[in-house]
Amino acid sequence: MKYYIIAGEASGDLHGSNLIKELKKLDAAADIRCWGGDKMQAAGGTLVKHYRDLAFMGFTEVLMNLRTIFKNLAFCKEDILLYKPGTLILIDYPGFNLRIAKWAKRQGLKVIYYISPQVWAWKENRVKMMKETIDKMLVILPFEKDYYKNKWNWEVEYVGHPLVEEIERHKTQGTRNKFSDKPIIALLPGSRKQEIAKKLPVMLAVSKSFPDHQFVIAQAPSVDDAFYQSFTASYSNVSFVKDQTYNLLLQSKAALVTSGTATLETALFGVPEVVCYKGSFLSYQIGKRLVNVKYISLVNLIMDKLVVKELIQNDLTTENLKKELQLLLIDENRIAVIKKDYAALKELLSQGGDASAKAASSIFNFLC
Repeated sequence: MKYYIIAGEASGDLHGSNLIKELKKLDAAADIRCWGGDKMQAAGGTLVKHYRDLAFMGFTEVLMNLRTIFKNLAFCKEDILLYKPGTLILIDYPGFNLRIAKWAKRQGLKVIYYISPQVWAWKENRVKMMKETIDKMLVILPFEKDYYKNKWNWEVEYVGHPLVEEIERHKTQGTRNKFSDKPIIALLPGSRKQEIAKKLPVMLAVSKSFPDHQFVIAQAPSVDDAFYQSFTASYSNVSFVKDQTYNLLLQSKAALVTSGTATLETALFGVPEVVCYKGSFLSYQIGKRLVNVKYISLVNLIMDKLVVKELIQNDLTTENLKKELQLLLIDENRIAVIKKDYAALKELLSQGGDASAKAASSIFNFLC
């Protein structure tokens, strides 16, 4: 069968690559064309567009790049029609993918959505359209199944979170980088240049207060070395690794992490963390009025309590970050509570089983 898969971010590339591997186990004749990244391409997909050419963050950034976004939408539709897939599989990335879903339904294509848009946080009015245009929805957060059923009378399938098996696999197979003997503080400032530029300088300033530790930046694969070096030149205890985020977390004592999927990855590695968010003034002011959630971190959202500290916008200062990091390094009681909550989090996310395999099986059986 011919599958057309669209992912628009680094996390989608990871989950898409594992889905491709599992689909190929079930369907020996699988022909897969995709938007994503290096991982999806390595798994056997024919890559049409790389996510680094698609990722625009925040309201103002999206507005500035509307022409490019609409050109990509038009090209995508044309490419799908030429390819004539048996199904369209959309992975998260809702701003783009929901437009494609609505269009694809009118073309008579089967539409499967893997990893639900976070409509429970904002833009809840999208659900009616989603229910009309998506033939099968696969969700990865445990509360999403009840949310769709109880509030929207929509039966969706919970498959578990694909990060659980990915990280467990890496814990047993990962390699350790060669660093100095100093304890490691991981810095995960995000995957896009605009978010890195907002948060990395604050993270780096903290390093001066911890000379007995080494601070290691997890470079995004789509961002060049020179960009990071423009921030790190004056710091003696800072280094960076590229395409080695999981190996870095394997060895880290604590982490300063941008909000997003990375907060969940860090928790599943058992690393105490401080969650950081800072956007442009306009994007933040708009978002604050539209987003309807108690927390910005997936860890806290899933557990429905404050497991990890969140420093948001004006609270993300060097002084606040320094204070919170100090607690993560010396407060044994706090560390023990975090680790206990992390274990409960993993248990919740493991309930669906091997998410990638389960998702592939569900897709294959639905189409056959």
